[in-house]
Amino acid sequence: MLNYWWVTRPKRKLNSIPEVLSTFAEQALDEEWQGQRGTHLSLEEALEQAGLKRIGERRDQTGGGARTYKAWVVSLGLIFIQESTGKLKLTLAGEAIMAGESPVEVLKHQILKYQFPSSFSLSRGVQVSPRFKIRPFRFLLRLLSDSRLGYYLTEEEIAKIVITEAETEKDECYERIVNRLLQFRNYGDSCLSPDFFDLYKPSKGQVNPAYPFRHLTDIANTIVNWIEYTQLAKRNDDGQLVILDDKRDEVQSILSVTPPFIDRPEQHEYFQRKYGIDPKHSKDTRNLTATRTVTHKMIAEQKIKQAFISESLKTPIGKITTAIIDKIVDMTGIDAQLVEETLLRLYPRGAIGSFMTEYFDMAFRGRDDATEFELATVELFKNAFDLRAEHIGPQGLTPDVLVLSDQEGFIGIIDNKAYSKYTISNDHRNRMVHNYIPRYRSGQQYPLAFFSYISGGFGSSINAQIKSIVDETHIHGSAISVSNVITLVDLYSQRGYNHARLKDILSLDRQVLLADL
Repeated sequence: MLNYWWVTRPKRKLNSIPEVLSTFAEQALDEEWQGQRGTHLSLEEALEQAGLKRIGERRDQTGGGARTYKAWVVSLGLIFIQESTGKLKLTLAGEAIMAGESPVEVLKHQILKYQFPSSFSLSRGVQVSPRFKIRPFRFLLRLLSDSRLGYYLTEEEIAKIVITEAETEKDECYERIVNRLLQFRNYGDSCLSPDFFDLYKPSKGQVNPAYPFRHLTDIANTIVNWIEYTQLAKRNDDGQLVILDDKRDEVQSILSVTPPFIDRPEQHEYFQRKYGIDPKHSKDTRNLTATRTVTHKMIAEQKIKQAFISESLKTPIGKITTAIIDKIVDMTGIDAQLVEETLLRLYPRGAIGSFMTEYFDMAFRGRDDATEFELATVELFKNAFDLRAEHIGPQGLTPDVLVLSDQEGFIGIIDNKAYSKYTISNDHRNRMVHNYIPRYRSGQQYPLAFFSYISGGFGSSINAQIKSIVDETHIHGSAISVSNVITLVDLYSQRGYNHARLKDILSLDRQVLLADL
């Protein structure tokens, strides 16, 4: 029995969950699972061919790798085994991801509901101790919101204190964990229990003397990766996990409501269907007992969906175009007419939210992947906002991206900065004032309407720095965090925004806030 929090981790990050789930849907949906070694092996092979799982020799031919990945998607409430038939089914959350909904929004919903006990935590081979009755990720957000802890946690603190000692969400337990974390910051490992490794031993094997805490730090690292996937918190330059500045209000809103625990975790189908309710539903009323005859067309549609989801994670798809149809035809070998009909029916508005996981990550990678971030911004402004956009950064003494609106007759220039707390240095200011803006304010097809910086986050002086550039150049400007770019993309289609509205948002002469969108 595991005497600490546990999350399964065939991969430590959740970025590939949509592709793994679509592979399950193509290979095993509506198939019996228990004891079906052939299904397990074919699924394992499909995961390997898709590059989602390392290719192994699989000498024992048991399909154990597929079962590990199945446990992963079960633990997140995306699939379940139907009791009456033994067949694998998608939950509503699983269906939402397969339908092209933003995987970040769906999985954030699931991560915040993740609880001990659950059908997964009680399952054979896992068996997390019944002393835990807690939603671990809500508990972590509460700790990250506590001024006594400096609004941060480290992976080491999560590994050695939180996942071993935080049992419930009661105030008494919470206060004890806060005090224990402060003790640990003052006294280090000396404040740990003398029988720490007896109490919290690895699930398999013995404690490695060279890395005695490794089994716990591995879990803590995965937990931090999961919470980063929600785009609510991120490791800063010092490696501390902190809530993103522009997500503090959202986190407070989340913590202001305490939903009930999901009951009956020992009943797999009941629990999974309740846990797997996506953000757009309040209950799962589907009748899944009717048997369906699997046709060649249904198999082809699953292949099309799998290929489309894989592609949507790599590039922003705002609508179904001939280019994306041709791409899916090449990937699947399926007739173009069926591909077009299927994509237009299932994904009439594209699936731009799928790409936003990758775009968010790019904004924090630093200079090493700067060009990738710039190119992604070009594609995003083309596909999400229907602007003409060019990558002009490589031309020298130019901003990264030029955007043009034929609809409203303006141009804008964008500089991408892949930092968590970007401030405009004197050198960057001079480039904008003396090179970028003069180059594009005259002699262009349309007048220059604005300049804007896109970054992971900004320093406290950003508004004064923006205003200084505006005052000297008399060109409107802004700074917008990647989180708010993602929100703007969502709202742009939902609220029927146009290029004039987009220009107004990016011309505020200060940082763009959530309230401005």
